[in-house]
Amino acid sequence: MLVDKKKTRSAEVPTSSLADIAFLILIFFLISSTMDVDKGVTLTLPGLEQETKIKSKNISNILISAEGNVMFDEQLVEIPVIKELVREKLFENENQIFSLKPVSETEYEIYIRVLDQIKQGGAKKISLAEPDF
Repeated sequence: MLVDKKKTRSAEVPTSSLADIAFLILIFFLISSTMDVDKGVTLTLPGLEQETKIKSKNISNILISAEGNVMFDEQLVEIPVIKELVREKLFENENQIFSLKPVSETEYEIYIRVLDQIKQGGAKKISLAEPDF
């Protein structure tokens, strides 16, 4: 009785082109993916117009110190309170202008938090003053 011996096949995966395939996949994903670029704070700047005199009662000054203290119309306030103060001012005068002025050492995070509170209060007219040097 003859027994046929079965040939065993080796289970090898050809890896000669594996590096080429990996490189092509890498290039494909680098080209097809988009890079998310942080655009920063978006502001709509007004066009050139003649200067108009604004009454001081129509301007609320918001000052930010280097330590992060905030003064709203010469009163020291906490940052979360600014939103309500803005709403109160807008209720009294809908044409109220809010002038935000930091010092040069003010942290960017605090500056943005204050600006966000002013916007959340509903202010449409916000003046960003140049920092003191």
